Amino acid sequence: MRPKLKYQVIYRHRAEYSVSVMCRFFGVSRSGYYDFVRRADRPNSKWGTDISYIHTKQGVLYLSMIRDLYDNCIVAYKTGTEQTVNLLLDTMHLAMKQVKKKVAEALQLHSDQGAQYASQAYFEPTPTYGITPSMSRRGNPYDNAMAENFFSILKTECIYRYKPATFSEANEMIDRYIQFYNHERIQLKTGEAPLARRLSY
Repeated sequence: MRPKLKYQVIYRHRAEYSVSVMCRFFGVSRSGYYDFVRRADRPNSKWGTDISYIHTKQGVLYLSMIRDLYDNCIVAYKTGTEQTVNLLLDTMHLAMKQVKKKVAEALQLHSDQGAQYASQAYFEPTPTYGITPSMSRRGNPYDNAMAENFFSILKTECIYRYKPATFSEANEMIDRYIQFYNHERIQLKTGEAPLARRLSY
């Protein structure tokens, strides 16, 4: 059996069995499996989503975003002062509005098992959009690493340097940085900015 087929079997049964155990059983590496999970062969076929927080003197601002695993492009993002399922739904709605009908037939949207992502309200609109929700196994940080990685980059290269004092300042920083990230920041994996890779598809 080819490695790709083994990875597909592991992915289908990841909620039932340990990924580590299945990788040992099939004689493949965990790093190879997670590379397979994060790999997308076209835009808008696999997305990762997550929510993080930005500390300001005014309080905590929550940032919800969706990242395309094909080119690392930030497809959509929303901010809010409360960590609610509505913030996630607004992000999903915006993402679908942005890409319109340019999504794959089976668009996979991966998240962790946070309470908002596990709620019925979050799952309800996914069939309408043709989205297949996918969730990390509890306690496994690798499953949603691509989504979480963006927050680390954003905070290291922007937020921690300039320390926004207000929600307004934080929103302006996020807007400017994501504009820079999508259009100019070169990705080590591809040697291109996210939108440059997307447009060349």
